[in-house]
Amino acid sequence: MTFKDAASGQGEQGQHDLQRHLTNRHIQLIAIGGAIGTGLFMGSGKTISLAGPSIVLVYAIIGAMVFFVMRAMGELLLSNLRYKSFIDFASDLLGPWAGFFTGWTYWFCWIVTGIADVIAISAYAQFWFPDLPQWAPALACVGLLLGLNLLTVRLFGEIEFWFAMIKIVAIVTLVGTGVAMVAGGFVSPAGRAASLSNLWNDGGLFPHGAMGFFAGFQIAVFAFVGIELVGTTAAEAQDPERTLPRAINSIPVRIIIFYVCALIAIMAVTPWRDVVPGKSPFVELFVLAGLPAAAGVINFVVLTSAASSANGGVFSTSRMLYGLALKGDAPRAFYQLSRASVPSRGLLFSCGCLLLGAFLMWVVPDLVQAFTLVTTVSAILFMFVWSLILLSYIAYRRQRPALHAASKYKMPGGVAMCWACLAFFAGILVLLSLETDTRQALVVTPLWFVLLGVAYRFMLRRQPEGATVVSVPS
Repeated sequence: MTFKDAASGQGEQGQHDLQRHLTNRHIQLIAIGGAIGTGLFMGSGKTISLAGPSIVLVYAIIGAMVFFVMRAMGELLLSNLRYKSFIDFASDLLGPWAGFFTGWTYWFCWIVTGIADVIAISAYAQFWFPDLPQWAPALACVGLLLGLNLLTVRLFGEIEFWFAMIKIVAIVTLVGTGVAMVAGGFVSPAGRAASLSNLWNDGGLFPHGAMGFFAGFQIAVFAFVGIELVGTTAAEAQDPERTLPRAINSIPVRIIIFYVCALIAIMAVTPWRDVVPGKSPFVELFVLAGLPAAAGVINFVVLTSAASSANGGVFSTSRMLYGLALKGDAPRAFYQLSRASVPSRGLLFSCGCLLLGAFLMWVVPDLVQAFTLVTTVSAILFMFVWSLILLSYIAYRRQRPALHAASKYKMPGGVAMCWACLAFFAGILVLLSLETDTRQALVVTPLWFVLLGVAYRFMLRRQPEGATVVSVPS
């Protein structure tokens, strides 16, 4: 069965084809929302304490590397519009094993990230309801997102549009407030004067030296997970040849505004030594500056950011299960779509897995410790997926030179930049081994790949008839 044949079939619940209901407006805001992760809001407090003002460089460097991964993904997706996501081009260019490992790892990435998000949501909810059980907000969030995503993909796009809009307005307001405080010579009740000199007058840009700078990469990389979410929308995007390049090309501007400028504003108003590692500096900034009422607003913003990330996870995991089932790498049940052309069974299964976050909060009551453990596992798995995207691009350049020559959206730096990014991700893994909390996650994560290897051998033995392949023009 060819990809086209499978997409046109009829099922018990409706068509087996994802519908292109996501407009340019949705795609652009989904891309922005993916670039502003929960790690920026909740994890940046710890990264600032580790790296000091040099954390600005940390986010800029990671952002640059991830941008090249997205450019590679963009050229691959647009080289053949029958590619519905990076599962398809990984399987086509590297082999069936790559599609299997990419799809299931990306599914697991978002399950782990979703658990981190529900942990974050519980932490933010305690800002208003300190006596509320930690599992209650997580349960409510998963139930709400499941109900909304079951209706239609356009509703997902609308939800993500407004979630992203809230984050954009909040960060732009934060930067503007920081600029106003610095320009007006604001002094907090603690006697701290807002000034750009706070970035270098307390130990310089690298107060903890090179090791402190490198330690910042461990947590900061998690802030960028989900930036590739736009790649999973390719099959449901209207006019992908126009919308995907626009979304990817705007990544550098987003990184400068949402990461670099925001962190500079935070550390200009509240010196880096005053940033509490276990709390969101986006909330604490206004508290330390003597504006506690605004802290409630920012807490709402970071809560919606976590909900936005969880929403993206619910969407992408269901689409990954659909794609895997389409290729015979997942149970056939996940191939069924609802009458609204939504992979409802995948949504139900993924949301059930997200509820493990509530169990984790019972096992590890320290939310910061649980968040660090989960986010490190997530970052490792996402880097694996990013690496397979880069390896797919290298194979594409070797196997399909004519398609690359005809491409209107070529990756800058080509193969050489792919190898540079792969070396960078390898370096991040080395850094993760230096700290106890991140080392634990690094030791545990390989068990997932062992499990996948066993599952893949089992799938080969009982390969179903009619497994779908992607045919690519030579």
